[in-house]
Amino acid sequence: MRGNNPANNPENNPGNSQLWYIDSGYSRYTTGENSNFLLLVASNGRSVAFENSKPGTTVGIGRIGESLSHSIDNVYLVDGLQKNLLSVSQLCDKDNSVVFSSKQCLVVNISTGDVVLRGSNTKMCIK
Repeated sequence: MRGNNPANNPENNPGNSQLWYIDSGYSRYTTGENSNFLLLVASNGRSVAFENSKPGTTVGIGRIGESLSHSIDNVYLVDGLQKNLLSVSQLCDKDNSVVFSSKQCLVVNISTGDVVLRGSNTKMCIK
């Protein structure tokens, strides 16, 4: 996934190889890395259950994407989360289409045709 944040742009940070997992079973967008956000606001800690049954806490909510006008909102920053998860159902509920090819994955706004997120397709991940 590429964002407007210079630290997330592969051209500015060649070592950045964060993966965003496209998840059909998770109910919310989540990440543990605050540098993924275009915009982030602190929140007062909802409890989150991890796969390994350890509890986590949301510490922020914000936007990720190509730019503020082409972004996904309501992404939770979760303390201690090691993976970045994007919910397919939540993407589609917001009038987006998720398109996979052998080389890339695109999240496209159906109404405008704008690409909201893009990345190389690596085993159902956006990189």
